[in-house]
Amino acid sequence: MNLKELFGKKHKYRAKKVVINNITFDSKKEADRYQVLVMLEKGGKISDLKIQPKFVLQDAFYVGSKKYLPITYTADFTYYDSDSKKEIVEEVKGFKTDDYRIRKKMFLKRYGGSVKFIES
Repeated sequence: MNLKELFGKKHKYRAKKVVINNITFDSKKEADRYQVLVMLEKGGKISDLKIQPKFVLQDAFYVGSKKYLPITYTADFTYYDSDSKKEIVEEVKGFKTDDYRIRKKMFLKRYGGSVKFIES
């Protein structure tokens, strides 16, 4: 038996997956934030909590007969703030990759005027 089999596969950024209410989160930080958001929703501070919503950043397109798939961004959470009625898109980050930074810019260009984007 090697070390990987003995201790399990480590996540690239040392985050450990956590399961709450049969939902698997990529990190304890994300799972903790989910529990806070659930309490806020039960208390009426937020509504319509969604986990892992997907946003299209660039539509699919063709060049000749070759199809290029859409570029998407999957946020950690979306919900509506009960006071402002504004949609909030929330990202829980421990480590910001270059890919994340690019997708965040693309997201803000396309959706930034209609939603509030926060990182926690």
